Formats: sequence, structure tokens, C-alpha cells
Amino acid sequence: MQHQDSLIGPVPARIVEVARSSLTPYEGRVADFNVAAWLHLPGMSELPVSLLVSYTDGGQRREVAVDHGRLNPKGKILLAGIARLPFKQKIEQMQVRLRSAVPIKGLLVDELFVQAVEQAEPANQQVRA
Repeated sequence: MQHQDSLIGPVPARIVEVARSSLTPYEGRVADFNVAAWLHLPGMSELPVSLLVSYTDGGQRREVAVDHGRLNPKGKILLAGIARLPFKQKIEQMQVRLRSAVPIKGLLVDELFVQAVEQAEPANQQVRA
């Protein structure tokens, strides 16, 4: 089956760089990211789609599935989940993508959220009084 990928958005390197990675017995080194995308595909409805994260690791292209769903009758969907990215060298050129069985003509990204589940060191915490 031929599938079509559409770029939802690139992930800034600074988000990837602050992620804490851990060593697992089966996958090797991994970093986990919370990913959520609110999408609108005008003129399409009931289409099954998948949310993916693609990246390069030492020059090798890799991808992981995050969530799957079906557009509502208005062509909208929220896809969210945790992307567990295994890597041997370094996660680079991370992108969030939408995969479907048919070409997508118009993709509107209402919101895209990507954050490391655990950060390597605490960022400057702001205290509100």
C-alpha cells in the first residue's frame, strides 16, 4: 500500500537537546517526547490518519508512530501520544508528520506541541508570587 506523508512541522533542535535519554535493555538509548497535533484537513472527513515522528540518527532515517485516528465529519482531529525515539548516536532533524492512504491537499495545523517527557537538567524555573 502506498502511503502519503505530509509535514506538520519541524521540531526545533533546542527541544531535542534538553531531552533526558535513558538506556533500555532492548532498544538501547531512548528519549521520550510528548507530542500533540490539532489538525484540520478541509474537505476531508472520516479519513484514517497516523501521527509520526521522523528523525535522523547518525545519518540513518528513522520514524516512530505516535497515534492513529479518523478525521471527524468536519475534517478535524487531535492526535497525541508519547514518541519513544531509540537512537545510537544523536537525534537530529526531528519532524512531526501526518500519514494517510490518500494525498492530502490542504493541511492546516491548528496547534503542534512537542516537549521532552524528562529534561536533562531543570530549566530556569520561574516562581509566581
